[in-house]
Amino acid sequence: MSNIFKRKQVARAARIRRVRATISGTAERPRLAVFRSLQHINVQLIDDVAKKTLVSATDLELTVKAKKKAEKAELVGKLLAEKASKAGITSVVFDRRSYKYHGRVQKVADGARSGGLKF
Repeated sequence: MSNIFKRKQVARAARIRRVRATISGTAERPRLAVFRSLQHINVQLIDDVAKKTLVSATDLELTVKAKKKAEKAELVGKLLAEKASKAGITSVVFDRRSYKYHGRVQKVADGARSGGLKF
C-alpha cells in the first residue's frame, strides 16, 4: 500500500511543478493559488518576486452559509475579489496547482471573475 501512496505523491508533485513552471506572480499581477481539502477551500494572492501573500480568503470566513461545497467555493472567489479590489489588485494569474479545472476549482475562478478580477 505504501508504494502506491508514494507514487501518487510523486505524480502530484510533478503536476504541481509542471503548472508552476509557466506561472509566476508579481506585485502588479499576483498568482491566485487554490488549495482544496475534503471539507474546505483556501485561496491566496501571492507575489512570488517578494515572496509575500498579499490577500487570502477561506470558506471559514464566510458569513453566508452555503450547503454545497461548490457554492462555498464560488462565494470564496467573490470574497477574494472583494478583498483584492480593496488592496488595488485587478488582474491575476490563476494557479490551479495539481487540481483539474472543474468543480470547486472552476467555481472559485468563476466567483473571482464575477467579483471583478481579470485572469
